[in-house]
Amino acid sequence: MDNTAQEKIQTQLQPYCISRNYAQRIPTREVRIGNTAIGGENPIRIQSMTTTPTQDIQATVKQSLALAEAGCEIIRITAPNKKAAQALGPIAQALKEAKCHVPLVADIHFLPSAAMEAANHVDKVRINPGNYADNKKFAIKEYTDSAYAQELERLHETFTPIVLRCKELGRAMRIGTNHGSLSDRIMNRYGDTPLGMVESALEFIRIAESHNYQDICLSLKASNPKVMIEAYRLAVSKMHTHGMNYPLHLGVTEAGDGEDARIKSAIGIGTLLNDGIGDTIRVSLTEDPIHEIPVAQALAQKAMKLWDKNSHNPDTNLQVNNECIDPYSYTRNPSQAIELNASTAIGATHPPRIVIKAHHPLEDYQSLIQSICKHQVQAKENKLEGLLLDITTPADLQHFIQLHEALQSVIPFFVLDLSSQIDLEHLENAQLSTTPNALILTQKLDTTDTHYATQLLQFCRNHQHIFALNAHPQDIEDSIGPILSKMGTDNLILTTQLDPEQTKTQPIHPAGHYRHLLQVAKKYFPKSPIWIRNSHLNSIAPEDYFSDRLLESSILTGNLLCDGIGDLISIEDEPNLEQAIPLAYNILQGARARITKTEFVACPSCGRTLFDLQSVTQRIRAKTDHLKGVTIAIMGCIVNGPGEMADADFGYVGGAPDKINLYIGKTCVEYNVPANQALDRLIHLIKQEGKWVEPV
Repeated sequence: MDNTAQEKIQTQLQPYCISRNYAQRIPTREVRIGNTAIGGENPIRIQSMTTTPTQDIQATVKQSLALAEAGCEIIRITAPNKKAAQALGPIAQALKEAKCHVPLVADIHFLPSAAMEAANHVDKVRINPGNYADNKKFAIKEYTDSAYAQELERLHETFTPIVLRCKELGRAMRIGTNHGSLSDRIMNRYGDTPLGMVESALEFIRIAESHNYQDICLSLKASNPKVMIEAYRLAVSKMHTHGMNYPLHLGVTEAGDGEDARIKSAIGIGTLLNDGIGDTIRVSLTEDPIHEIPVAQALAQKAMKLWDKNSHNPDTNLQVNNECIDPYSYTRNPSQAIELNASTAIGATHPPRIVIKAHHPLEDYQSLIQSICKHQVQAKENKLEGLLLDITTPADLQHFIQLHEALQSVIPFFVLDLSSQIDLEHLENAQLSTTPNALILTQKLDTTDTHYATQLLQFCRNHQHIFALNAHPQDIEDSIGPILSKMGTDNLILTTQLDPEQTKTQPIHPAGHYRHLLQVAKKYFPKSPIWIRNSHLNSIAPEDYFSDRLLESSILTGNLLCDGIGDLISIEDEPNLEQAIPLAYNILQGARARITKTEFVACPSCGRTLFDLQSVTQRIRAKTDHLKGVTIAIMGCIVNGPGEMADADFGYVGGAPDKINLYIGKTCVEYNVPANQALDRLIHLIKQEGKWVEPV
């Protein structure tokens, strides 16, 4: 689709959320799935999927019971053929006999016959529009309007029987579009785009509605959080245009395993929940599915807290809608470049830079020096770029000078977070040295500090430092912005932190706070880079364990980066240097803002999987994790494989039991490679394409 057509469509879009700054839940219709309801005023429901072969009834029942015990509220089971669909009957019966009444969903892709059988046994049927009535051959064909209409008629005939069966039996349906399995018809008309994903779903919804069937929810999943976010936003907007309000099931598909998968899921799901979008969620991990549940529960609980706060505050004046970015198509917010030293800069086209907070007391600077130098020597990747220091007393400035002398050849730049006890006189007396290493000075200011802000900016310019204005967006709007903007934007970056007292009465979420900052910045400081601070002040409800800090940082930073906002990020809540640094890099990678290692697209496994995804993924990762900028897809079967290959450089796909198909992009180049040879053959392909480097 050309840019003109894309722009024309976007000018016709309805708003996709109530507020970009305050989390207000989008109203959706209630849909019943067995004894459970989704949408409406129901809580966010937690879903997962079994990984056992469906026809192994005992194993599937056992895993389903374990998922239910862990808190899973809706369980999906694959039905790749009619025999597997028939097995859903005894599975459902065994669960009832065990007094487990969690609704079951049949996962259908290619076979209408399997869908018709599955509907007899489960509470909901999931249909993938790209696979259900189409064969994906990556064929290039121009469709006339008449030819396209004929395709839709064929689609109507194929899809109608399962719609009528679900309507007759009182079953719900999920129309689940995947970025990796769009039909050739959709690809040729709309391209491999979020719009194509949405139109694919809408084609099926219109057919269902023609039969007066509306027990539907939607999903629009992708392995790339940016694509997934844009698709869901676009779906809500277009549903509003057509008078639809179906509930939405959220998930980042093929997210992979470990920290990377949790980060990508938090970015995609958390961003949409901040927008008030989402009625059910699944965190797809290439791990035992029981591990998906606590992550999904944490994300849901954070969103429900925000939504609940806002439901009790009907003040419409809070609805500050930020239209400074295009929410349907990624574009990085433009800013000027600010040099930190001869080799490091922030803003413009430079990748987002990383600051890690030092939790050592400054008087113990020798211990801090040893810790940092040890890390920098040992780190092959993920080196510390910037160090954030709390300066609470004038004595800390003297300790910093000693620290700076020792580390100026090791750390590219330093950030001094000044307490209210530090003033301009203390800074002048300290005689902070001007070296090739940048010093960024920041101090929390409000409307009473407007004159002081001008002095601080001028001090930084006189001494070749950088000033990071840290203020509430409203304070910038009311007083600081009009005065400070007259001095220009040289050596100026912007940041903000939530006021705990203010959040008690105004349920803004941290990303919304930064969106408000961008709105104000566009007016007064349009060229200034923006610094995203992951601190306890910018958290929804942080707990004292790493996994929650991981989710908090991923939601805030990933959300903003996917909106094109952010030139500098800091991890301030994690005291462990060895965890904080890779977390920062992994968030940037998860948001596709800065690539520093291999990107893995790995499906979470299910009953269709033709090899042990968990162990194979770990073996491939162990051999290829050092290939910066290379994307490898590891897919258990053919369902989404070829499509997801389009977003990967190389693919490793189950083709048959103990046989692997290898891809370059979306093209299969080797069929039925014996599983015990497949990893070596994959590495050979990477070398053949000139993308292999030897590990250090």
